[in-house]
Amino acid sequence: MILSFFDQFNIPSMLGIPLMMPSMLFPLLIWFTTNRLIQSRYATIQSLFIFSATKQMMLPINMKGHKWASMLMALLLLLILLNTLGLLPYTFTPTTQLSMNMALAIPAWLTTILIGLRNQPTITLGHLLPEGTPNLLIPMLVLIETTSLLIRPIALGVRLTANLTAGHLLIQLTSTAVMFMLGSMTTTAMVTLVVLILLTCLEMAVALIQAYVFVLLLTLYLQENI
Repeated sequence: MILSFFDQFNIPSMLGIPLMMPSMLFPLLIWFTTNRLIQSRYATIQSLFIFSATKQMMLPINMKGHKWASMLMALLLLLILLNTLGLLPYTFTPTTQLSMNMALAIPAWLTTILIGLRNQPTITLGHLLPEGTPNLLIPMLVLIETTSLLIRPIALGVRLTANLTAGHLLIQLTSTAVMFMLGSMTTTAMVTLVVLILLTCLEMAVALIQAYVFVLLLTLYLQENI
């Protein structure tokens, strides 16, 4: 049977059970098998990462927005888990699905808008029309700013989907080339294998960076509405 390169974005299953379920349990196993009362190296690194990421994310936001830090940090950790999950064998990356990303982006973006309409409706609506705009340009600028506002969740979801999908396809193409060249062109296959390892490291970095960019843009949208 000829497989498509896009088959990697299908959920693998064994005996009718999706393999995503046991793979999602790995972080929970680490959590419950670690004694949280004893400050181990793993717990120390985890706490340092969470503290540094939270501090960095809260820099663009004033004190009123710091109460959203726990929600934004939970979203960041969820995206990191989902983005890196596809690098494990017999799994796939849920965030390569546009529907999944839009389900995360639209409610989060809509929350920032509703917060602005509740706390400062005049300023929030004032973003649709820059101060000092000539009367003839008012309808056009309102339409442009409204379109720009509505495109934000689409940009969040498409950016995350496109970056992760492109990286996984590139890894799939490179690994397929290694398998085909392994028997006839061993030296070239070994060089390509090194490239494949480097691409995997790059994809891990992209997964972390894209999760951070997603949440950082949400913090900027939140700052405009508080």
